[in-house]
Amino acid sequence: MSEVIEMALLEGEEKMGKAVEVAREDMASIRTGRAHPGMFAKLDVDYYGTPTPLQQLASFTVQDARTVLITPYDKSAMKDIEKALMISDLGANPSNDGNAIRIVMPQLTEERRREYIKLAHTKGEEAKVSVRHVRRHAKDVIDKAVKDGDIGEDEGSRAEKELEALTKKHVDIVDDILKHKESELLAV
Repeated sequence: MSEVIEMALLEGEEKMGKAVEVAREDMASIRTGRAHPGMFAKLDVDYYGTPTPLQQLASFTVQDARTVLITPYDKSAMKDIEKALMISDLGANPSNDGNAIRIVMPQLTEERRREYIKLAHTKGEEAKVSVRHVRRHAKDVIDKAVKDGDIGEDEGSRAEKELEALTKKHVDIVDDILKHKESELLAV
């Protein structure tokens, strides 16, 4: 296999892998009926005027299925963390005892579950579009190499088949992540 094709396929696989990773992170941040630290992954706190990820400012302890204890490393950030939690879309009401913030997640309503499933589908579709965009770019590189005569048509079509297999593999992974998230959301 020519170096041009090998590089295009390697780069394509790496970028597709990143798209899947982003989908995994996005799905983890969608709330389910169970409390978990991943729910706070996309939450920023205004810490001394700088938006800082909550996960850099505190430790998380899941006490039971619906309760999370957030312990700030810097107690002076407690009010800022509490404020960020209140304005987030988690629907949680934080309670502050001076040392830690306890969050009891409300039960998800059927309507809210459907909204989260719709959001998960949107995130999944965005990831699949991203994977297909990477495929298109790699295919353009292969087509150009065939057109310029750097590689033969047989080698080009073999590379395209390999590219299609890579694309299918990554789209299937996104579908599996989505299916898992949907089943989590539907579990009561």
